[in-house]
Amino acid sequence: MNAGRCFVLTVGVLVLFTFARSSGLLGPLPVAVGLLVAALVLIAWSSGATRDDLGLGRADMGAGVRYGAGAFGLVLVVLLAAAVVPLTNGFLHDSRAHIDGARLLYEVGVPIVLLTAIPEELAFRGVLLGSGLRLWGPWRASLITSALFGLWHIAPTLHTMSDNHMFRGEAASIAGQALLVLGSIVVTFAAGLAFCWLRLRSRSLIAPVIAHAATNGLALTVAWFAVH
Repeated sequence: MNAGRCFVLTVGVLVLFTFARSSGLLGPLPVAVGLLVAALVLIAWSSGATRDDLGLGRADMGAGVRYGAGAFGLVLVVLLAAAVVPLTNGFLHDSRAHIDGARLLYEVGVPIVLLTAIPEELAFRGVLLGSGLRLWGPWRASLITSALFGLWHIAPTLHTMSDNHMFRGEAASIAGQALLVLGSIVVTFAAGLAFCWLRLRSRSLIAPVIAHAATNGLALTVAWFAVH
């Protein structure tokens, strides 16, 4: 595997995708994500990455499901605790949760699982971490890819920072926006490290995919119940 080429090309594609997506050049989200996944697969294939490099080995799928299920349960417990504690339940009152039940199922199944969790995990814990492991080993690869994962969330944070009433005041000023973006980078960096640990521990991409989907999907689901 040409790990250096794989890593550099993947970072380049992610940067180009971010700017093109922000500029509206890639069309609807499903089309944009489809192009991104195709580019990632092409980079991995042309660089000689194996299924094991990407966390897609069949022998490790069982471990991936088990670790993913454990992460799912932990995320659920944390979110339910946050929902019942007055100090934290305000963070769950997201304007995006003002939808009906059918729309909730769609949002969890399509935008969150198919268009976010799976492609992002393929990019960061699949192609990037797989090539990073060959370049630097587990610790440095985890730190570097998690830092990139944090930076990846700058644009989404700028787009959605006013959706939660707890943050609307901060989002009204440049300094407040900067603090919210910095906080998002720190949180997603920490989440990236957790997803890397799941990927390395289970040797399967399935584990971080489930954990990522749980983090986003359960957060929206609990917020939906809190709003309603």
